[in-house]
Amino acid sequence: MKHTRVLTATIGALAAAAILAGCGDDGMSTMPGHGMPTSAAQPDASPQASNNAADVAFAQGMIPHHQQAIEMARLVPERAQSEAVRNLARQIEAAQGPEIETLTGWLRDWGMAPGGMDHGGMDHGGMDHGGMDHGRMDHGGMGGMMSDAEMKQLDQARGAEFDRQFLSLMIKHHEGAVAMAQTELGSGQFPAAKQLAKQIIDAQQAEIDTMRGLLAQG
Repeated sequence: MKHTRVLTATIGALAAAAILAGCGDDGMSTMPGHGMPTSAAQPDASPQASNNAADVAFAQGMIPHHQQAIEMARLVPERAQSEAVRNLARQIEAAQGPEIETLTGWLRDWGMAPGGMDHGGMDHGGMDHGGMDHGRMDHGGMGGMMSDAEMKQLDQARGAEFDRQFLSLMIKHHEGAVAMAQTELGSGQFPAAKQLAKQIIDAQQAEIDTMRGLLAQG
């Protein structure tokens, strides 16, 4: 009887040890397996499509910059003498209008204010620029933007004098945009914003060269 009890206890101890060993093996094999895939599946804390403060500043600054360029371009049809200036103005408006929409969309997605110029919902296509109050949108000195005095002078010019002023002011305006875009290329993070910055540099530098050529022709 005593021998039977000892044998039974021994068998029980061996069985318990086997069970514990099995549990230990499962724990050692499954924990790393669960841990590693979980770590690999974690989203990147800085995903490629994220944005930073430089991207926001680029979008918020370029919107009013483009808006003013479009306002300048819309002065051209009734004032310019040169057909080349007319063509350039159409080109500027066609390019920068959609870019404003793109920039505004990004800021909306990021939960940021557009930072554009407030024109009170006026229809610039048929507005009387002669009566426009440029003082309330004076961005002079910011990225080559025109002051209210410069905009007023341009508004009042006609013919060859208008062409000369328009080209001179737009060159300065474009140079400001190129500098802003270069800052975005160096400091921005949002891939699409950096791509747009590169496009702005290429397009506006080409237009600067064209405008300098037109000025040289007199």
